[in-house]
Amino acid sequence: MERKIAIIGAGISGLLACKYTLSKGFHPIVFEFRSSVGGVWTKTIKTTKLQTPRQLYQFSDFPWPSSVTEEFPNQHQVSDYIQSYAHYFDLLKYIRFNTKVVGIEHEEGRSDKEIRSWSLWNGNGDPFSSKGTWKVFVEDTLNHSTEVYQVDFVILCVGQFSDVPNIPQFPSNKGPEAFRGKVVHSIDYASMDDETATNFVKGKRVTIVGFQKSAMDIAMECSAANGLENPCTILYKTKHWNVPDYLPWGVPLAYLYLSRFSELLLRKPGEGFLLGLLATMLSPLGWACSKFVESHIKKKHQLVKHGMVPEHSFLQELSSCLISTVPEKFYDKVEEGSIVLKNSQSFSFCEEGILADNEIEQLKTDLVIFATGFKGDKKLKDMFVSKTFQDYMMGSPNEALPLYREIIHPRIPQLAVIGFSESLSNLYASEMRCRWLAELLDGTFKLPSIKQMENDTVEWDRYMKRYSGRYYRRSCIAALQIWYNDHLCKDMGWNHKRKKGFFAELFEPYGPLDYATTSGRNGT
Repeated sequence: MERKIAIIGAGISGLLACKYTLSKGFHPIVFEFRSSVGGVWTKTIKTTKLQTPRQLYQFSDFPWPSSVTEEFPNQHQVSDYIQSYAHYFDLLKYIRFNTKVVGIEHEEGRSDKEIRSWSLWNGNGDPFSSKGTWKVFVEDTLNHSTEVYQVDFVILCVGQFSDVPNIPQFPSNKGPEAFRGKVVHSIDYASMDDETATNFVKGKRVTIVGFQKSAMDIAMECSAANGLENPCTILYKTKHWNVPDYLPWGVPLAYLYLSRFSELLLRKPGEGFLLGLLATMLSPLGWACSKFVESHIKKKHQLVKHGMVPEHSFLQELSSCLISTVPEKFYDKVEEGSIVLKNSQSFSFCEEGILADNEIEQLKTDLVIFATGFKGDKKLKDMFVSKTFQDYMMGSPNEALPLYREIIHPRIPQLAVIGFSESLSNLYASEMRCRWLAELLDGTFKLPSIKQMENDTVEWDRYMKRYSGRYYRRSCIAALQIWYNDHLCKDMGWNHKRKKGFFAELFEPYGPLDYATTSGRNGT
């Protein structure tokens, strides 16, 4: 019997899910509301570059072309690379472009009481059911016709960083309605072509809200368009350890945070007593590594001079998946005055601009751009027709998204989520998850009981809270990528040790190419 798999989204995760389910003989149907593959890389800010070194951001079986030599490729190079992958593995014929999934509904009609009584995922522990199927409701965005697909399994690859913008809430008469200028979100700016975007900000006093990658990229473009005549203001809440490069004091960052030894310094979910004791004993070394990186960033960006030294540690930044690379010469623009950094925990709109915190004098502006991220959890939740499944997927707002291995919800049958949980390299993480999921669907291994899976998600939540503190986000495994991959490898029956020799295994950084084969020890 041919199993039909619905994959929602044709970004990196969707393409990987398509490729690996095909490899197991399943029939994937990919729904993508855009007209091309690539997800967030389909259209982004003109000057945006990859934040992760390309060696970490690559498919295990499809290396970057030799023509790309930059450590941080630009948006066009990344988009071309992703499209080349889709063409090379002949994935396009499985994709329905310009189709928007407006909802999914599980058809078996099991009651909430029955679902709560399960001891195994899907009731029997199997990824498929002889009765249960999903209905996928799809709208053609070109002719606005609707269609319903019936499939045996659904893979949600909708990501966190697109489609549903996060706009701060304001008291009545204190929001954008009180402002006579224009207010947009970074998603609106990114959707413009290069010339339109330049003309949109040219000659205007621009205020950008936020201090992550999009905010800095847009600020650089405003600076190029307006210079000192109309300085661009970045209004931010939190100072960040935004990295200038991945070579603090000449030492590759990967040796400090992407090796087995680096993970020995951290308390890990599911570790034994001895590993926990070792992590406690080595914690001063972890503190020293963090201070080592911080000193490099402070020196390179002159953070003390600019009053931009964060209050939290670099490890905390990393553990919260808040790391951003700073555009080249960003702080030069701050130095010359074409970019102004202004700290404010809150603000309100007024007729001629905005009023920060409790300041009396308003900041006059013509255009406000919110670079305040996206509501990825809302997008995920709204996929479900069932209110019960919506609630299951979201879990508690104060805990990690309840996904076992960051992929499977213990109480939602015949469904997986890929690409929501973050890491230092989301491509690398998504590929490992898709390989794991393909093996699960093929019957290579079975999931543990629902209780065991739920206990495991609680353990990972404790880890995230321990190391991210007040910057806790619900889905980030950045500082424990190897430990996380070890679990996936063991589930699949792979050797989780991928290096040759004791010292290489302990100290060499891990990356996508270490998992190119299914065996380990670099194929031995």
